[in-house]
Amino acid sequence: MSRGWSPEPPSGAGRRLAGTSAGRQRARRWLAGRLADPARHQDRSTRRPETVPPELAAEAVRRHLPVTTPQEASAQMTALTDDLTGLGPLAGPARASGVTDVLVDGSGTIWTDGLDGLRDTGRCLPADDARRLAVRLLAQGGRRLDEGQPFGDAQVTGARVHAILPPLASGGTQISVRLAAPEPPRLEDLARRWPHGTRWLAAVRQLLHTRANLLISGATGSGKTTLLSAVLSEVPGDERIITVEDTRELRPRHGHVVSLQARSGNSEGAGSVELSELVRQALRMRPDRLVVGECRGAEVADFLAAMNTGHRGAAGTLHANSASDVPARLQAMGALAGLGSEALALQASSAVGAVLHLERTDAGRHPVELAVVDRDAARTGTLRVIPALSLVGTALTAGPGQGMLDGLSAAEVHRDPGLRRSGGRHAIGT
Repeated sequence: MSRGWSPEPPSGAGRRLAGTSAGRQRARRWLAGRLADPARHQDRSTRRPETVPPELAAEAVRRHLPVTTPQEASAQMTALTDDLTGLGPLAGPARASGVTDVLVDGSGTIWTDGLDGLRDTGRCLPADDARRLAVRLLAQGGRRLDEGQPFGDAQVTGARVHAILPPLASGGTQISVRLAAPEPPRLEDLARRWPHGTRWLAAVRQLLHTRANLLISGATGSGKTTLLSAVLSEVPGDERIITVEDTRELRPRHGHVVSLQARSGNSEGAGSVELSELVRQALRMRPDRLVVGECRGAEVADFLAAMNTGHRGAAGTLHANSASDVPARLQAMGALAGLGSEALALQASSAVGAVLHLERTDAGRHPVELAVVDRDAARTGTLRVIPALSLVGTALTAGPGQGMLDGLSAAEVHRDPGLRRSGGRHAIGT
């Protein structure tokens, strides 16, 4: 028997599948070894670390997997890439049309959410596989996941991944994957799906063009980040956008975007960079539009301070149940930064121009309320908002803040005469 000889694999679909499974393990080990080769990382500028070169994936398949057609080879290359640097067994469900989230519950069941709502895929991960997948995904995004740090977020192949381990999560490892849109939607495309989309679109564009500072509020999954990306895509091309996020999600269609992302500490807790520090750094980077992807802590004090130092056209998102609840959320976040209620009210009232609140209903994700900050009330140490547009049932009604909103736009035009030359006009109520 010659040294390199091996018996011909037995015929039969079942045995061929078993051979394919073993071959995939060998191909995976071979490819992982090549990706770990230090010689590949001498020039890190040529390729992102999480990317598998197609030529290496093709070579792994050629060496170790019994494929007979180009289609089989392509499928195996995709599977290897998913296993090593992608979403692994969650990649298939993530590619389904209309899916925005992929979820793994404590039993290992894989769910999807999207245009059709929450759906059980009928697939299940063993407990050990779910844990290994969670650890690998977060490690790929530069975050640790273990008994000492049993939860975390990371950015993997354009998706935001959150994982939490038992015993904090009952049953088993919980994984939540928020998928980025293949291509950021345009604002007018979003508006076509909104109830009274024409009026909402006019209102949002007016705030954008007059450089009013805007907060977008709503629950998780209401479309805040999607809308903010679409709004930023309409910022004039000669303006510089700087985004600050805990995990990068904003991907506007714009030629000049600088993205800053916070960093967690290492196993000793050293090396962390908080959002508040990044907001301060962003102010030194000549922003035309400063954007905080999600305000949820002490960084709100630095963000409000930035908006009070001439950085108009700023924007951010935060979680709230309604536009009227935003002042309470700001008060709570300001307290984390040591701001008293009166100081927060004065800061926020002069910084924030408008609040746009989104909800997810049977009609989809869409605006339901646009409100302006009551600057008169702030003089007494009270922070509150006044509705300008509200969706009640199927009717869109103008509130007492409508005139204030028009006045806000007029004030911004007065501050920047160049807005008159750009054709700014008060189209909110049309």
